[in-house]
Amino acid sequence: MMELTLTKIISLAAVDAVNPCALAVLTLMLIAILTYNPTKRYKVLAVGLAFSFTVFFVYLLYGLVIVRFFQLITLLTNIRLTLYKILAVFAILLGLLNLKDFVRYKPGGLLTEMPMRFRPTVKRIISGVTSVKGAIVIGSFVTIFLLPCTMGPYIIAGGILSALELLKTLPWLLLYNLIFISPMIGITVVVFIGFTTVENISKWREKNIKYLHFIAGLIILGLGIAMLMGWV
Repeated sequence: MMELTLTKIISLAAVDAVNPCALAVLTLMLIAILTYNPTKRYKVLAVGLAFSFTVFFVYLLYGLVIVRFFQLITLLTNIRLTLYKILAVFAILLGLLNLKDFVRYKPGGLLTEMPMRFRPTVKRIISGVTSVKGAIVIGSFVTIFLLPCTMGPYIIAGGILSALELLKTLPWLLLYNLIFISPMIGITVVVFIGFTTVENISKWREKNIKYLHFIAGLIILGLGIAMLMGWV
């Protein structure tokens, strides 16, 4: 029987939260806003929060779909214990892929970053955002492009949560996605108050991207091994 724990959901959400591609999309959007409105810092706050919470709600819907998908699979085949082991192996694989990006980094890594072929399109779309309304529309749209690099931990979380009734998964999905968007909100706030600039954050991300993969890799690899061994 699948044991639902707070540690699992928080760990998976933390892996998603440090995902480089989600942070890259936000910084590109804030740079676009400041380019069009260099003296209107409040727009950074409004647009950044609008984008972050749009991602939050869209990903919440994705989460419900993922959970329901796993529930239908287990309902039809009664393989819940096997599914748990499959999710554990997938977590280990995802952890190893992130660690590979730390050892030998290459942009657009499988299941760890946004594919390179998507990036010009996303950058072009984001560069046109100048308002809160635009941030909401674009935030809804670019989640499709974010999925290839963020869906790994979310799929594992959805599989774990499928042991619950669909309605009872809502608090867990709300917690997961709040953790997921917390770096986006943090970046928005520190830029708004003038603690740093978007350019500095973008440079920090580029400089430390390998270490973000390292942290994510260790967390999800450890979780995967613990799940496979039956420790959690």
